[in-house]
Amino acid sequence: MKINLLSCDAQRPDRRAISKCITEISNISGSLSNELTDILLEGDAVDIEVEDKNSGTALRALRKLNIDYEIIE
Repeated sequence: MKINLLSCDAQRPDRRAISKCITEISNISGSLSNELTDILLEGDAVDIEVEDKNSGTALRALRKLNIDYEIIE
């Protein structure tokens, strides 16, 4: 499943928690996850791919971090 991360509405976003979440749900490296987190917090959308078996957990984790997302596929 592909997810488009649109924005983070948290008043004080936790970069480390967001990066860790992206790493866990999309199985990408930590350095790429850090770059994607920076892009997301700057206000640009980020596309990631999530394994279907992790989709429910991934969506809950994103909501908990106040990340707006859109399911692409």
